[in-house]
Amino acid sequence: MTTEERLYKLEGIVEGVMAVLPERVSALEHRMDLLRQEMREEMAKLETKIEALRQEVQEEISALRQETKSEISGLRQEMASLRQEMAGLRQEMKGEINTALNRLMLYFTALATGLALLTLFAR
Repeated sequence: MTTEERLYKLEGIVEGVMAVLPERVSALEHRMDLLRQEMREEMAKLETKIEALRQEVQEEISALRQETKSEISGLRQEMASLRQEMAGLRQEMKGEINTALNRLMLYFTALATGLALLTLFAR
C-alpha cells in the first residue's frame, strides 16, 4: 500500500467518523440533558424531603420546649407550695415555742411565788 492509498484510506475513515460524530455528539448532549433533568428532579425531591425533615425536627423541638416549660412551671408551683408549707410549719413551730416559753414562765412564776410564800411562812 502506497502512501497515497493510505492517505485515501485515512481520509475515508475521517469522513466516516465526521459523518457519525455529529449524531453521536447530539445523542450524548441529549443524554446529558436527560441526566441533568433527572438530577434536578432528584435534587427537588431531596430538598422536599429535607424541608419535611427540618419541619418535623422543628415541631419536635417546639414540643420539647413546651413540655420543658410546662414541667418547669409545675416545679415552680410545687416549690411555691413547699415554701408556703414551710412558712406555715415555721409559724406553727414559733407558736409552739412561744407556748412552751409562756408555760415555762408560768412555772417559774409559780415556783418563785411558792419560794416567796415559803420564805414568808418560814420566818
